[in-house]
Amino acid sequence: MRKTVRVGLLIAIGLASTLQASSSINMFQDGKVSGNIRSIYSNFSNDNDINSYATAVGGQLKYELAKYKGFNAGVAFRTTDNIDFATGDKKKRDDELSGAKGSYTELTQAYINYNFQGLNLRIGRQSIDTPLADSDDIRMTPDRFEAYIAIYEIDGFSLMAGHLNRWQGYDAGLENHWVKTGKDGTNFGGFTYGNDFVETNLWYYNITGSNEGNNAIYLDAIGTYAFNDEVELHTGVQYLNESELDNSGIEANIYGVMAEVVTNDFDFTLAYNKSSKESGKSSFSGFGGGTLFTNMDTMILNEITKDRDAQAVVIGATYEFNDITLSYAYGNFKGDADNSRVKAHITEQDIGAEYSFNDGLSASAIFVIDENKEDAKSTEFNDKNLRVSVSY
Repeated sequence: MRKTVRVGLLIAIGLASTLQASSSINMFQDGKVSGNIRSIYSNFSNDNDINSYATAVGGQLKYELAKYKGFNAGVAFRTTDNIDFATGDKKKRDDELSGAKGSYTELTQAYINYNFQGLNLRIGRQSIDTPLADSDDIRMTPDRFEAYIAIYEIDGFSLMAGHLNRWQGYDAGLENHWVKTGKDGTNFGGFTYGNDFVETNLWYYNITGSNEGNNAIYLDAIGTYAFNDEVELHTGVQYLNESELDNSGIEANIYGVMAEVVTNDFDFTLAYNKSSKESGKSSFSGFGGGTLFTNMDTMILNEITKDRDAQAVVIGATYEFNDITLSYAYGNFKGDADNSRVKAHITEQDIGAEYSFNDGLSASAIFVIDENKEDAKSTEFNDKNLRVSVSY
């Protein structure tokens, strides 16, 4: 166990013991145990590369102390292991689920929390969801952050500020465990406001000197108009500006618009993003899945923004009946010629289905088809990926 984890656990346990001794409330006895179990089968097929597959089972076990005078603490472990007979050998193994070793175990949360009226302070390993740092729970292991976070909420307004030191999870690379979020971490602050008609976000990130070093400003606004009790229209705009720090090569201006019609059973979405060329520079999607309207299961605009104008159009639909949800999305990602006269054109189709057996048990499947229209022989973006998962 790393020193930082050990110290965090000792502080949490020590604090809990002190509060327990001075209170008639037993923080341990009234604490809550929670968890989940998940299994995923994933199969990649590529005409130009070795096909791979894996089946993994794992989950999370969490214990959180009861509150006393606004204080509490929590710890959580997450683990995943490949099922050998249903997993490919060596190069035929899909490493996205349990890593190259076929198993993964990590202390993903270890925090102290304080809450008073609208103020919440949290220190330690925790889950965070912001535009450029998020949990992105799309495989066996979501992203978690080692951070110092303060949140204040009042009358629909929310202010959040903090420092991200390290992160881990699927997007950080399962082999890397805890990775620095910049040379000296990432400082950030955000403001959100929401009511029945509009939701707005304004965020600033200072990602210190590293390969991703930049000052980023993100803003969006999502409006809602109800035609009647059964039909709503959601419209949105977004903007991301990234300014390079320490010759990182990150510089970007990205705009986006979206429209979504929502009914009781059927949703239809149309989204568009545009990235302006910055010579020799590329954009950074953040620590996690990113926040662009056109993000898909695999493909995001950031993959093709380097040294070129790029744009993406995504259309999608979902249909719900009883406990079944069916979904389909098609994305078209195009980039003009860069300084080497190389263009980019990638399409993606996401075909999904989900069934909820009850409030705790669900099963889902998604079939992802990526095609590299500029280079049909490339081993990149010419994959088909089938994933089937069961969660409890």
